[in-house]
Amino acid sequence: MDARLDMFEDVNTSPSLEGDMSIPGKRTTTTTTAQHGVPEYNTLDEPIRETVLRDMRAVGIKFYHVLYPKEKSSLLRDWDLWGPLVLCTFMATILQGSSSADSMSDNGPEFAQVFVIVWIGAAIVTLNSKLLGGNISFFQSVCVLGYCLTPVALSLIICRIILLSTQTRFLFFLRFVTTTLGFAWATYASFIFLGQSQPPHRKPLAVYPIFLFFFIISWLVLSHN
Repeated sequence: MDARLDMFEDVNTSPSLEGDMSIPGKRTTTTTTAQHGVPEYNTLDEPIRETVLRDMRAVGIKFYHVLYPKEKSSLLRDWDLWGPLVLCTFMATILQGSSSADSMSDNGPEFAQVFVIVWIGAAIVTLNSKLLGGNISFFQSVCVLGYCLTPVALSLIICRIILLSTQTRFLFFLRFVTTTLGFAWATYASFIFLGQSQPPHRKPLAVYPIFLFFFIISWLVLSHN
């Protein structure tokens, strides 16, 4: 009898097997707050309209940060490639019209040329940043470089409007000034976001490829006639 009582006592005093059955990585139906203070949303249960509108607002905020660059922004933390893809497609569509109307086969390579320059160029700049000891991920850098094309895209729109009239030296000078401002703005904004991720003594080496990247794209904008 004593042995049976001891057995039941051992069972009652054994460690509890109760625990939390929550699955790691699964979001609940309620809205929680992340470590950075940004609310985490459950995109599986919410309507598609709310998801699309929230993503569009996030893209718009990133465009705003490029136009008014600040060191601490969501451009690096919440990266995406929607904005760079839209800008690249928009610029490639406009720049392909620079080919002659008689040779329709030239439209394809010029459209692809913009894609190659933007994406391959952004990858090379990112690789250079990583080799210099930068503490930024690959897609974060591509996101920043893509969104920083916004001033260059705006200068392309203005230049396209100027090209609707008969070209003079003054209008060419106006296109030159507009393109230069877009180039300087894009380079400055990208340096604000990417410069803080570089060692202080290597920042000039990181800025030089960024300078060349936006210079080549700005040259395509200026030479578009």
